[in-house]
Amino acid sequence: MSFSQGVSGLNAAASNLDVIGNNIANSGTVGFKSGTAEFADVYAGSRIGLGTKVAAVSQNFTGGALQSTTRSLDVGISNGDGFFRMASASGEISYSRNGQFEKDKNGYLVNSAGLRLTGYPVTANGTIAGGSPTALQLPNTAMTPNATTAITAQFNLDSRDTVPPTAPFNPANPDTYNYANAVTIYDTLGNPHELTTFFVRTAPLTGNTWDAYATADGQTLTATGALGASAPITGSPVTFNTNGVMTAPATGLLNFSAGPAFGNGSATTAFTMDLTGTTQFANNSEAKTLTQDGYTAGSLIGFEIDKDGTITGKYSNEQSKTLGQIVLSSFPNPNGLVPKGDNVWGETAASGQPLTGTPGSGTKVGALMSGTLESSNVDLTGELVNLIVAQRTYQANAQTVQAQSQVMQTLVNMR
Repeated sequence: MSFSQGVSGLNAAASNLDVIGNNIANSGTVGFKSGTAEFADVYAGSRIGLGTKVAAVSQNFTGGALQSTTRSLDVGISNGDGFFRMASASGEISYSRNGQFEKDKNGYLVNSAGLRLTGYPVTANGTIAGGSPTALQLPNTAMTPNATTAITAQFNLDSRDTVPPTAPFNPANPDTYNYANAVTIYDTLGNPHELTTFFVRTAPLTGNTWDAYATADGQTLTATGALGASAPITGSPVTFNTNGVMTAPATGLLNFSAGPAFGNGSATTAFTMDLTGTTQFANNSEAKTLTQDGYTAGSLIGFEIDKDGTITGKYSNEQSKTLGQIVLSSFPNPNGLVPKGDNVWGETAASGQPLTGTPGSGTKVGALMSGTLESSNVDLTGELVNLIVAQRTYQANAQTVQAQSQVMQTLVNMR
């Protein structure tokens, strides 16, 4: 006569209640994976079993639903079995499905436990470095200014225009030119300056030629680009064929060969204006495209994380820059991972070696979705049903213990 069956059933049912209770408690935990108690019968050389035991607690790594948030550093994993690869300050690696990240005082992306998100840094020229993943550290410094070196412009110059009635060219006198358009450029210190380009129709009209002039901050540029007396810019005149297609300059470039020295401590800049695509049709003169590559200094004001894990910084000067790329890891046997608390798991021999790569469409690890978080995959309704069953199981095992006690008492009372 033995109490072991009932006692083992009570212990197993209590463990099952613990697992179910843990699932219910974490139904709101981001990235949590529900667990299931697995039981095994116990035999010891007899046909009558000695009860049951908890053989394992397996986890369900099915992805949870993605919920939208308002934070750019909240990241969910979509359509994949990847994990965020996290590193402690000492270099210990762990894995998580919780994508709630913050930027700490040193620029590292960390979770609530201070573990650092890993990925690929960028090289000096702004490309993804690849190689071995490291803790992602985003810059706290401002973006340095970039002096204008190239302007891209497409104009239409009205073929109906005639030679201006007044000569020579004078930027202050509209009667000395046919068309003007301005663009903001930047010097080496990031100071903005207004560059205005003027076009003057020349005789004879059948030649379809235009002289190009320019001013910087209202001061006329010479052919060599210095501030001073009026002269057409190098690359001028601009000519067109009888179909209105630009034929000169052959390279399409107006060359501001030395650039203006603005007298504010900045270095002398050199830049060109590419007029490729400029036309001479019988329409009003206008700019169809006008862009330049310079910008002032800017501070980091926000982030964007693409589905392939690329982190793009947004700056106050309306520029953006690649800052790094998040990696994800998957495992041959995720159930071999050991839970470590704080929403992370650790690698074991049973899990197999991690397979680390970049997220993206069609990859095994899945893609990233910024501004979302993965909900717990706990089925709360199912867990409440399981709770009732586990409670009944516990009560039934208690009854077997009570029955054994009554049988024992009957034997004791025999005379």
